[in-house]
Amino acid sequence: MLIVATRPVPEPRFQVSWGLETAQVFGVDVEAWQPGETMEVDETAIGHPHPSLAALRPGKYYVQAVLNVYETLRLKDGRVLKLPWDNGEGQHWNRSPGNLFSEAQEVTITADTSVLLELSKVIAPLPQLEDTQWIRRVQFQSKILSEFWGRPVPIGAIVLVPPGFDDQPLQRYPVVYIQGHFPTGFNSFRDEPPPPDASAGMRQAMLARNRFAADWKAGRLPKMLLVLTQHPTPFYDDSYGINSANNGPWGDAMMQEFYPWLETRFRGFNEPWARIVTGGSTGGWMSLAQQVFYPDFFGGVWSFCPDPLDFHAFQLVNVYEDKNAHYDEGPFQRIPKLLGRLGNGSVLSTNESFTRQELVLGTRGRSGGQLDAFHSVFGPIGADGYPAKLWDPLTGVIDASVAKYWTENYDLTAILKANWEVLGPKLIGKIHVTMGTKDTFFLEGGVHRMESFLESTKEPLKGPYYGGKIVYGDNKPHCYVGDIPEGSTMEQYYLPIWAEHIRKSAPSGADTASWMP
Repeated sequence: MLIVATRPVPEPRFQVSWGLETAQVFGVDVEAWQPGETMEVDETAIGHPHPSLAALRPGKYYVQAVLNVYETLRLKDGRVLKLPWDNGEGQHWNRSPGNLFSEAQEVTITADTSVLLELSKVIAPLPQLEDTQWIRRVQFQSKILSEFWGRPVPIGAIVLVPPGFDDQPLQRYPVVYIQGHFPTGFNSFRDEPPPPDASAGMRQAMLARNRFAADWKAGRLPKMLLVLTQHPTPFYDDSYGINSANNGPWGDAMMQEFYPWLETRFRGFNEPWARIVTGGSTGGWMSLAQQVFYPDFFGGVWSFCPDPLDFHAFQLVNVYEDKNAHYDEGPFQRIPKLLGRLGNGSVLSTNESFTRQELVLGTRGRSGGQLDAFHSVFGPIGADGYPAKLWDPLTGVIDASVAKYWTENYDLTAILKANWEVLGPKLIGKIHVTMGTKDTFFLEGGVHRMESFLESTKEPLKGPYYGGKIVYGDNKPHCYVGDIPEGSTMEQYYLPIWAEHIRKSAPSGADTASWMP
C-alpha cells in the first residue's frame, strides 16, 4: 500500500479512515517479492478516494508505504489461500506485527515525480500484558478450528473476576459473555484517576469507570465473571461467533470447546440459566445470532445496536430485491446508497466509496474491513477459494446466487420465522434488543422488521409469544445502549438487571444467592 497524506502527523498509515479526512491510498498485490527488488506503484494501481495516481493534484504531500504480509494456508478442504493471519493486534494492517513499512517522506509531486520508498522497518511484536488481581488473560487452542485451517488457531479471553475469587475456591459464578470487536482490555474498569489534561467529557467517562471499579471491588455488584472473547479471523477482527464457510466452525468451537473449558477453569456454573450473552454493533449481531443458533446454551441475550437483523434492510440494501448495492436506480436516475450518516445528517460514506477503499486495502476480501467481513461470514466460498462477494466491488451489481445464500443461511429474522415452532419455546423471555432510531449505519430498519415478527407471536396461531423486549432511543445514534444514568457504565447499570433475569430463570434448587451482593 502507498499512502499519500496532506499532513505529517500521525503517520500517513494511521490516516486512512472512512470519512472526508481520509488519506489517499493505492494498493498493489505482490508475489515472491525479494529484498532489493523494486515494485512500482504507478497510474495503473487502484486507488481510493482518487481512482489513480494520475488524478492526484500537484502539490506537497507526506507519503509512506506499507506491506501487509500474507501467510500461505493449506486448509482441510484442499484450498491453498494467501491471507493476513492476525498477529495479536485484531486484524489491523497498519499496526500488525511483522508487516513492513517505510519512513514517511515529505515530497512535492508534479506530473513526472518519482519517489523511492524503502520498506526498512518492521512492526514489532506486541508486549505481553500481565494478569492483575482483577483481570486474567487466557488462550485456548481449538482443535476444531485448527483442523479446519490446517494450522494452530487460538481463542483468547480477558476475564474480569469478582472479589473473593482467589480466596473462595469453592464459589461458583454466572457468566456474562460480552461480544464485539477485538478487545485488548476492560475499558470500563479503571483504577487510575483521570489525568489533569482530560477534557470534561473524557473526565466524566473516566470517573464513571472509576466508580464501576470501586463498586466491583467492594462487592456492591452481583459477583459474576465478565468475559471478553478474542476471536479474530484472516478476514476481520472477529469471527461473528458462528459457523461459516469461509471463517470455519467458530460457533461450534466456542460452544463445544472454549466456553465449557473457560467456565471450568474460572468456576462458572456451566449451566445455560447462568449465562448471559451481550454486545454492541458487530457484537450485537453476534450475541443475538449465538442465542438463536444455540438457543439451549445461553439463558438470555442483550443485543445493542446490532448489525442487520433482517436482510430486507441490510443497512440501505435490500438483499432480496435490489440489483445493485451502490445505487438506487430508475429509468434515468441513479442515486448513491449511503453507508453511514453523522449526527447532523451529513453523509459519512457511500457504499460505493467504502467498498472501493476495502478493495484497495486488500483484494479477494483481504482488507480486514467491515464489508469484507460481511462477505466472509454470510457468503459462500467463491470459485477462486476466497469469499464470494454479494456485490461486485466496482460496479455494485448484486450476485443473485450469493444473495440467496445470505438470505437462506444468515437472515436472523427469516430463521426465526421459519423455525419459530421449535425455537420459540426455547427463546421465551430471552431476547432483548436496544437500538437508536437514528443509527449511524441505518441499522434500525432490521430491528423494526424483527420486532414486527416477534410481536406477531402474540397471535395464537404464531405463538408462543417471545416475551422479550425491544427498546428504542429516540434520535440516538450508533451505538445506543439505553438510558444509562450519568456517572455509571453500561456494566454497572445492567449487572443487577442480568442478575435478576438469571435468578428468575434458574431451576428449582439452583444457587441464586451466594453470588449476589
